[in-house]
Amino acid sequence: MRQTIEFTKMHGAGNDYIYVNTLKYPIADPEELSRLWSDRHKGIGGDGLVLIGKGAEGADFSMRIFNNDGSEARMCGNASRCIGKYLYEYGLTKQTEIKLSTLSGIKILKLHVSADGQVESVTVDMDKPRLAVPSQMATPDGSLTEGTVVATDGKSYTGTFVSMGNPHFVVFVDDAEKFDVAGVGPTLEFAKAFPERCNIEFATLLADGSIRMRVWERGSGITMACGTGACATAVAAALTHRTGRSSDIHMDGGTLHIEWRESDGRVMMTGPATKVFDGRIDIDH
Repeated sequence: MRQTIEFTKMHGAGNDYIYVNTLKYPIADPEELSRLWSDRHKGIGGDGLVLIGKGAEGADFSMRIFNNDGSEARMCGNASRCIGKYLYEYGLTKQTEIKLSTLSGIKILKLHVSADGQVESVTVDMDKPRLAVPSQMATPDGSLTEGTVVATDGKSYTGTFVSMGNPHFVVFVDDAEKFDVAGVGPTLEFAKAFPERCNIEFATLLADGSIRMRVWERGSGITMACGTGACATAVAAALTHRTGRSSDIHMDGGTLHIEWRESDGRVMMTGPATKVFDGRIDIDH
């Protein structure tokens, strides 16, 4: 049986996903569809598939994210901002503060709406940074690890491990623009130190105090931007005394403003969300 599904292509700072409202269009095999649809030559094209669903446990809506290799991600900051824009502009809610459930907990979205009803940007409460797996990388008091050395393929890389609900390893390098992200990224993603694999950020502090960052995302490879990666990079920069608790993170697809609040330890991420196009696609059951 053939089913027609409506989707929306959106991106947050160039991190592009295919969005489906599963309240109208249930998806039975998101892993396989994400692989097929994400193909930029034979499919719709994107970094993966995002499913918008009914909220649970006090949330207004839910989000599930599948990378372009079919693996499920726990959280995506750029996708959460796009969902906020989608929900408001497509009339699913009139709230400008939305509780969104993810595999890494409930995130609070604050929509910044223009006079003509368009969502111009979204601030996401990304919760407190913390250590998740691998537990062997935790410091004795359970605080975030600084100066962690990861060895792989005969080389060692010093960085900071930060969990934003998903794992990140932030490595500061002399020049992120010229760094071999495609070569080093996958070796670190699959390093033995990371039993669940890891997102890898390569960052450089700029003269004005902002940060240039490029990312190798777990399950997706090089992407234009990574919201949780930007948060992890800002936290790592503050932990290593490169910056204060507020940073602009410049990625290939755009810039996000990250604030690691001293008052409560929570990370606030603000950035754009952009609709690219709507479409329809047929699948066979």
